[in-house]
Amino acid sequence: MVKMRLKRIGAKKKPVYRIIVADGRSPRDGKFIAEVGTYNPLKNPSEITFDTELAKEWLGNGAQPTDTVKKLLKIAGVTE
Repeated sequence: MVKMRLKRIGAKKKPVYRIIVADGRSPRDGKFIAEVGTYNPLKNPSEITFDTELAKEWLGNGAQPTDTVKKLLKIAGVTE
């Protein structure tokens, strides 16, 4: 199954995440199919960016977002 999930980048104790589309069996920081956005929880307020069209395309093709990504999509206004 194809999933939309977070990939951690950034230094120790300073996390920054990329929102990616990957096969559900691949490891968290392993290979992925596409990058659809970024999430920086350290900024106040948190910084969330999405390529809206690409994210909607993947959701339309059946990619399943994780719970965290689902919340981020809702906050960013990509889904309702």
